[in-house]
Amino acid sequence: MRLKIGAYIVFLAILLASCKQDAQLPSVHSNLPPDHFPAISYPSDNAPTQARFKLGKKLFYDVVMSRDSSISCASCHKPEWAFSDQVALSPGVENRPGVRNAPSLANVAYLPYFTREGGVPTLEMQILVPIQEHNEFDFNILLIGERLQRDSSYIRMSQEAYGRDPDFFVITRALANFERNLISGHSAYDDYLSERSQALAPDELAGMNLFFSERTNCSVCHSGFNFTNNSFQNNGLYEVYSDIGRKRLTGEESDLALFKVPSLRNVGLTAPYMHDGSLENLEDVINHYNNGGENHPHKSNLIRPLGLSNKEKRELVAFLHALSDPVFISDPTLRP
Repeated sequence: MRLKIGAYIVFLAILLASCKQDAQLPSVHSNLPPDHFPAISYPSDNAPTQARFKLGKKLFYDVVMSRDSSISCASCHKPEWAFSDQVALSPGVENRPGVRNAPSLANVAYLPYFTREGGVPTLEMQILVPIQEHNEFDFNILLIGERLQRDSSYIRMSQEAYGRDPDFFVITRALANFERNLISGHSAYDDYLSERSQALAPDELAGMNLFFSERTNCSVCHSGFNFTNNSFQNNGLYEVYSDIGRKRLTGEESDLALFKVPSLRNVGLTAPYMHDGSLENLEDVINHYNNGGENHPHKSNLIRPLGLSNKEKRELVAFLHALSDPVFISDPTLRP
């Protein structure tokens, strides 16, 4: 992965200057956040409108975003898999292998920062990362704008949405606007929270009790409505990591092999797992934590052998599957 660090940081700084937060605003489509979710904050220059949502969706599914017009955002973030993928490393242009496992985009509206090392502070800025990455789109956002300006439909939609022809401002804002509408909060677990006592089967309920218990401590890191505390942790996946994790951003040795804690929303749909997609299924994930992980100097002190029985491991897996949201993955307004 080759980052053009200097130009990248300058461009991000320019974008950040216009991204102050404004008042809470409603979603623009039918998949509204449930009552137990907080309201979404939108930047003052990117309030939600139908025109912006439609333009962002068109861009999300368009291969025009990649240098050789071979892949789109949706190539790695498929709606049927909760806007994630089902391969360890999704291929980029010229079939170049990805560097990290593609995360789900569910509820990205609520994340305080982006990428697994947390180096990008806004969703608008995050759009630049796959565009310029050698192993992803390998392109330049200014050149994408030039492409779009040769398309009358993009010019019309861009003027309607932002009052200007398609350019870097429009591309980043429209895509972020669409992605802020990827709200997932209608799983069986959410039904249970809404006092539908029969929403969880007995094994799912038992798994939930294990998940939130001090015995497993799962919910210390995977906490809150989005099942993440957004911290950076090492979970003992390896003794030696080829990916240096958050150290890539900070340069600090104390950040070696630390990665942002992911949300567990729709986790049953997003196999394989971990930053490199090295664990094939949820059973492997539970076994990893049950065994206490590998020794690493930065491994969280929460990662320790759990002594779970086979039955208890199956119950935990059952609960994790109960976090899948059929409403989200079948929502026609989010598909092309």
